[in-house]
Amino acid sequence: MATENTATQVASQCVSEHGGAIGMPQLCGDWIPNQIFWLLVTLVVMYFVLSKIALPRIGAVLADRKSTITNDLAAAEELKQKAVSAEKAYNDALANARTEAAKIVAQARAEIQKDLDAATAKADAEIAAKAAESEKTIAGIRDGAAAAVAEVARDVAAELVSALGRGADANTVTAAVTARLKG
Repeated sequence: MATENTATQVASQCVSEHGGAIGMPQLCGDWIPNQIFWLLVTLVVMYFVLSKIALPRIGAVLADRKSTITNDLAAAEELKQKAVSAEKAYNDALANARTEAAKIVAQARAEIQKDLDAATAKADAEIAAKAAESEKTIAGIRDGAAAAVAEVARDVAAELVSALGRGADANTVTAAVTARLKG
């Protein structure tokens, strides 16, 4: 009976007579050693699971991620250097193209100026030839006009003299007209 009283007495401190917990069972002083034992067992199992399985996997993932980031940064730096060298090559090619274009433009201008000078010289020569030809034609027309004027003047003078009733020979009329035309 004494044993039953002790069990009943121990049980009565944490458990009611109906089997329900009195207060918070976690705080029952009789159950604390049992709870500490299972807490330690759980912590040891968690430690071994984490240290042998989870943490190595996490470490491997972090190392893999770090190496991937390092490789990506190195690749980015390499691509940046390639881009800088490509930009430099592009700028050099652009400068060379501009220089070549300037040379081509200068050469084209020189050829055009040469052709223009040749065409101008040819046009000037043609104009000078036509002007000389025109001068000759004008001189011929002047000479012809002067001769025609002299002939008309002789004819008119001969007609006037005969209209006035005098007779004049052709030599006298020609000499008088020639003297008057000379000034």
